[in-house]
Amino acid sequence: MNDTVKEEKNCRQYIGVDLGTSAVKLILMNASGTIVKSVSKEYPLSFPKPGWSEQNPEDWKAAVFEGIKELIEGTGSARIAGISFGGQMHGLVALDENDEVIRPAILWNDGRSVKETEYLNNVIGKDVLSKETANIAFAGFTAPKILWMKENEPENFARIRKICLPKDYIAYCLSGVFSTDYSDASGMLLLDVKNKKWSEKMCEICGIDVSALPALYESYEVTGVVKSEIAKELGLPEGVKVIAGAGDNAAAAVGTGVVGDGGCNLSLGTSGTVFITSTEFSVDENNALHSFDHADGNYHLMGCVLSAASCNKWWMEEILKTDDFAAEQKGIEKLGENHVFFLPYLMGERSPHNNPNARGTFIGLTMDSTREDMTQAVLEGVAFGLRDSVEVARTLGIKLEKTRICGGGAASPLWRKMIANIMNMEVERITCSEGPGLGAAMLAAVGCGEYASVKEAAEKIVKVLDTEKPDPQLVSLYEEKYRQFKAIYPACKPVYDLISC
Repeated sequence: MNDTVKEEKNCRQYIGVDLGTSAVKLILMNASGTIVKSVSKEYPLSFPKPGWSEQNPEDWKAAVFEGIKELIEGTGSARIAGISFGGQMHGLVALDENDEVIRPAILWNDGRSVKETEYLNNVIGKDVLSKETANIAFAGFTAPKILWMKENEPENFARIRKICLPKDYIAYCLSGVFSTDYSDASGMLLLDVKNKKWSEKMCEICGIDVSALPALYESYEVTGVVKSEIAKELGLPEGVKVIAGAGDNAAAAVGTGVVGDGGCNLSLGTSGTVFITSTEFSVDENNALHSFDHADGNYHLMGCVLSAASCNKWWMEEILKTDDFAAEQKGIEKLGENHVFFLPYLMGERSPHNNPNARGTFIGLTMDSTREDMTQAVLEGVAFGLRDSVEVARTLGIKLEKTRICGGGAASPLWRKMIANIMNMEVERITCSEGPGLGAAMLAAVGCGEYASVKEAAEKIVKVLDTEKPDPQLVSLYEEKYRQFKAIYPACKPVYDLISC
């Protein structure tokens, strides 16, 4: 390859779209992995009933299209070669025969499908589900939502011709290609995760035809190109490749360089996840962890708490009425000694309890409890909740001694310190905090041939900024606190069930 061709190749740029729950974040990355520009666009989130969570897919589309226009303005858009996605998982986007959205999307943190989840787990049976999909039913997954729609909105259900996941609806709007990737499809409870194909049995159980589901791709594969009329509308050059992308957690893992075998990424976003990579397919016998495909072509285990950084946001903004998060954390000094506990189940809980009825709970309050104690309890409660998933992984013989960290909560030095000592793991922060957006841009670069593999892209782009190491004394203190934390949920569960009626 001559120098001119090399220079031209190195000038290429890639767009990564992180379709989150509260906003879409878009980044423009050059060939070497440097972020040239980033844009964020918010959109509304609706809670029509307690435990329900919905969004209008047209709001996503409008935000993404406007975001792309703003992102590429003044940056020389002719060099853009590809676009890819990291997106909120599990959401049900139903389209009719005219490709019109039938109803608002039912989101990942929606808990309305308790009845359908119980039907799948207890009538169809967890053994059948695990055999067909490597997972059991959780209220957040897509299949229970489909059953809910079939039962409660039969007229809408009868109109369904296509079922999309959130990011794939945007990709469909851009390219006209009806597709998804294996990592995102893993969370639908419709995919045979091990063999990477749709489960006909699960489709039959849900009352849908396989033809209503999108074509399957690896996350780094090209699915199509941006349609000419859309490219013209957005200011993109002709022929921009659309790469399949990944579910938000798999994209975040790529963005933090957690690929291959034995890596771990911890995400502190709206939800919180523990993401463990493997080159071998595996399922824990109690299905407490999700067994999904990874964006690098391999597999991963994942534990998810439905409310993570969103717990802190709720506490700060709704209860304390402040947006100065750092100031609220300044007075917290006595780590491992707090007598107040917080169960972070504001939207119910997934891993490992699988209980949509669980609720956020403060316990241990006394007359000398302070504002700082309660703030500390919120941060610690999320970390304890995530440790529950780490402990499940450790029972499988997985040795976890360090983790990468990403998400908005990762910006807090105090929270990183708590996590390092509660988990007894080194916590590595990388130079770029974009997580899913960076991972999506990296997948676009791989799809366009910039890198030979996801692993190569991760090795060349992702760099560690700093590491928080556990302190043996704090580890010991938190070990006792975690033991106490674990005893609270079983004691509260009957109350959660009672108040949900």
